[in-house]
Amino acid sequence: MTGTPGLDLAALRVHLVDRGIAVTGPLRAELIAGGRSNLTYAVADDATRWVVRRPPLAGLTASAHDMVREWRVTSALQPTPVPVARPVSVCEDAGVLGAPFTVVEWVDGVVVRDRDDLAVLSDDQVRRTTAALVEVLVALHAVDVDAVGLTGFGRPQGFLTRQVALWRRQWEQVRTRDLPELERLHARLTEMVPNCSAVTVVHGDYRIDNAILDRADQGSVLAVVDWELSTIGDPLTDVALMCVYRHPALDVILGIPAAWASDRLPSADDLAEDYARASGRDLGNWAFYVALAHLKLAVIAEGITHRAGAGADAGRGAARASEAVPELVAAGLDALRPR
Repeated sequence: MTGTPGLDLAALRVHLVDRGIAVTGPLRAELIAGGRSNLTYAVADDATRWVVRRPPLAGLTASAHDMVREWRVTSALQPTPVPVARPVSVCEDAGVLGAPFTVVEWVDGVVVRDRDDLAVLSDDQVRRTTAALVEVLVALHAVDVDAVGLTGFGRPQGFLTRQVALWRRQWEQVRTRDLPELERLHARLTEMVPNCSAVTVVHGDYRIDNAILDRADQGSVLAVVDWELSTIGDPLTDVALMCVYRHPALDVILGIPAAWASDRLPSADDLAEDYARASGRDLGNWAFYVALAHLKLAVIAEGITHRAGAGADAGRGAARASEAVPELVAAGLDALRPR
């Protein structure tokens, strides 16, 4: 459990002790499998276990690796019904580990990443798990932003316009080739930006493998993780991305037979309907949200390949992730066609 890249255990120990956190015995660490973005480590001493997260070692983009942002939102959500790991420490000093990082409590549960993990669950457990995930997303979008101290965490005014522009800028940072169809998708989205459906906390990356499930009851979510893309904005962007993540291209993007792409789970349409029913929200302008989610996922896929080329390949065929981009862009354009 040593030799983990990007994690200086001696420096981490000094940080923890300086923050008044008891450390018993030597620190040990391992890189936790899963994820194509920030690096996540399990760190333990002789008495306690934590999770440490930091940005990747190369190929960073401006807004996708914000550890301090993740710290702020998870701290604010502690008293709400939204399950999150208890924050332990945040370090904004890049001199300690080479980048800002967070430390949170270890949550002992199950993460369902691939279809082998999913195969352990019965059909009833799968149904209850997906229902629980929708319920947690509904709960997140019901949080009173001001009451939990997240006023100013995001800029809801013009949120959707900025999202369309943001993912176009991200494309310019990570693209590995020209793709005229992506430019066309971006142009179409720019022309049809609606008003925000509502203003809520938005997770920004919501799917089954960004949740920790109870070992004894997979229908219970113990914690939602990976909050670095969270903000204050339109909740339907969360819902649409959750649904678009059901696309088979997720296998190529994650480099595994992704659990969330399994045909054992509800369809994207069913997930959207379940959310609408549970939340009471109207899914107006749904085609726009779905097309925007396809653009976002296409840029995420390109970014994985970009970081692989920059030397931050986490394995599992990261260099191939961009192969999914044309298919995702085509699906986004299709979502905007008149029905």
